[in-house]
Amino acid sequence: MKPAEIREMSDADLSQKLKDGRAELFNLRFRLATGQLDNPGTIAVVKRDIARLLTESRTREIRAAESARAS
Repeated sequence: MKPAEIREMSDADLSQKLKDGRAELFNLRFRLATGQLDNPGTIAVVKRDIARLLTESRTREIRAAESARAS
């Protein structure tokens, strides 16, 4: 997922993607532990996407706090 795509998402979409990403990461780790995961590199990709989503979420929180403080 590209950062530009994440920036265009609404807050609800962002939180839903974050929830889905965490569920996917759990499933990938479970499959890795049971030996059913073919490509362990997908774990890193999902973790990176989660980090991007969290970064954008935090950026929006900071912007909202700054605009509330300025008003």
